[in-house]
Amino acid sequence: MVKKLGLIINPIAGVGGKVGLKGSDGSFTLENALKKGGVFESNFRTLLALNELESIKNEIEVITFPLEMGQDAAEKSGFCPRIIGKITSGKTTKKDTQDACKIMMKLEVDLILFSGGDGTARDIQDVVRESRPVIGIPTGVKMHSSVFGINPRSSGYLARMFLTEKFQNIKLSEVIDLDEEEFRSDRISTRLYGYLKVPDNGNYLQGGKSPNLISESDDLDAISIDVIEKMEDDCVYIVGAGSTLRNLMENLKLEGTLLGVDLILNKKLLALDVSENEIIEYIKKFENFKVKILVSPIAEQGYIFGRGNQQISPKIIKMVGKENIIILSTKTKVMSVPNTCLLVDTGEESLDQYLHGFYRVTVGYREYLMCKVG
Repeated sequence: MVKKLGLIINPIAGVGGKVGLKGSDGSFTLENALKKGGVFESNFRTLLALNELESIKNEIEVITFPLEMGQDAAEKSGFCPRIIGKITSGKTTKKDTQDACKIMMKLEVDLILFSGGDGTARDIQDVVRESRPVIGIPTGVKMHSSVFGINPRSSGYLARMFLTEKFQNIKLSEVIDLDEEEFRSDRISTRLYGYLKVPDNGNYLQGGKSPNLISESDDLDAISIDVIEKMEDDCVYIVGAGSTLRNLMENLKLEGTLLGVDLILNKKLLALDVSENEIIEYIKKFENFKVKILVSPIAEQGYIFGRGNQQISPKIIKMVGKENIIILSTKTKVMSVPNTCLLVDTGEESLDQYLHGFYRVTVGYREYLMCKVG
């Protein structure tokens, strides 16, 4: 029997990440992101997931919405999808996502594969609830929900294994979202919206970010003091997001953004809440100086790149080099990560492979752990 796969793409998901807008919700934010040079990436990352389904394309029927909401990616991947619904190209909304879900429910699809972030997961949960299995392809800025694959190919792999009945394990996964307006103002306001049924096979799904660990502060001062003592003169430090890095800024007595990316030079603030392009401009301006990246993993997920800090883009990471990446984390946060294995999902598979390996993680004052990124 031919299985039915519902494919939904939120084409604007993640467009605000690299330009430092911390989300894409709302028409004003989208317009602002595009003015700042934001790029649509959802369809590209969906293609990576669909590539994992190529071997079974004659065994499944792909049902999707027109153009950028699924048709384009499906046809580019070699599928002959059934097109349902209508959209206004270039002006898709959450209503389109929810309309797609409603029609797919009536058509009794076996699985919904969607591309987006937490906001898209929330829109789908409003309609689907726990009535159909879903898998998220991570393409948004905010991805705290545990309904996404650890990267696009993992999402496609899970879909293929489920549709071919290689496994039928299902678990209820949390849909969590942050208020973007609060998020842009460096305030974290999280809410558990509900649950979705997700196929689960081993470590292919990312963990949900626990709100209880977002503000975890044990040993942060000791970590900050260690890093500050080792800071070099005439070196530009790219400071990533999160409470660990915020504590570093506080110990330097500098203003910092909790959920953005800042720049430091000679222990002084060089720039606050910068975008990808702004970081590149500063690297070029100080071309004779060293550049280092300071990051901290997301609790319970383990991502150091690709979740919430898309301003530190593949281009920037390649300019800086993996040898100049400094990872900071409390022991509690490291131990919360499955298998203590840190993750990267930069959007470039070759770069992800380049970043794999072991890194020294500062977990206290002159105290370190070797952790694998892979």
